[in-house]
Amino acid sequence: MSRRSVLFTPGDSPDMLRKAPRSGADVVVFDLEDAVSPDRKEDARATVREVLEDPAFDPDCEVCVRVDSGERAVDDLEALLEASSLRLDGVVLPKVAAGGDVERVSKFLTDRDRTVPIFALIETARGVLAAAEIAAVPATDALVFGAEDLAADIGATRTVEGAEVLYARQRVVIAAAAHDCTAIDTLHTDFEDEAGLREDAAVARRLGYDGKLAIHPGQVDPIHEAFAPDEAEVAWAERVLEASEAADADGRGVFEVDGEMIDRPLIERAERILELDGETDLE
Repeated sequence: MSRRSVLFTPGDSPDMLRKAPRSGADVVVFDLEDAVSPDRKEDARATVREVLEDPAFDPDCEVCVRVDSGERAVDDLEALLEASSLRLDGVVLPKVAAGGDVERVSKFLTDRDRTVPIFALIETARGVLAAAEIAAVPATDALVFGAEDLAADIGATRTVEGAEVLYARQRVVIAAAAHDCTAIDTLHTDFEDEAGLREDAAVARRLGYDGKLAIHPGQVDPIHEAFAPDEAEVAWAERVLEASEAADADGRGVFEVDGEMIDRPLIERAERILELDGETDLE
């Protein structure tokens, strides 16, 4: 399933919650953490629960909820699961610092027959160092990199270039790949800076990320376009797979395309490019 864009929506705004899927985002996240002030928490829980238990709310995308961190995650989930029937495709768990954080929430859900994928937000120094351990937990379906909270945690100053978080950004995507998890890149916080968003998303794709966080519906299309292969990539991939079929028929393990020697890793890259192109064509 494609997760190019993951759009956060404040949990205390019923109109925004219902409209969020219309953005075209692959994943929408109803936020009970940072987007909700403490004095609005109970109202937000009730609002999210009301929308998710409404049979008329049936969008064609993943619908997740970001709960609070630590022990408060269970409080949020208990409030949501008071509903007898609830649309919940995944849980976004913030500030994950160890595999046990995911396991605790996963057990809570399993005990209530609500096993769903968990998106683990890696946004602290401890979380970055434990990224592989977190990704290895069976319930972890995605690692999500959070640069802003990480910078605050380590006392770094955020820059446009992002050198201060580059090591962590790379460590998270590598941990995700090692354990077959989706890798979701951090926010581009200036939602009016479309050019900057496009460049940041292009960098994320080059690093190996599968998608990117969004905080405004207007960020969704630029993110999708940045993660879509261009015509030259698609043409190259088609030539590689065509040549691969001929090589297989001849019993050759390696072959040449456009003066480049092609082996299994490049064949897999070509397959992924065409898979992404197919997902784009479906829109």
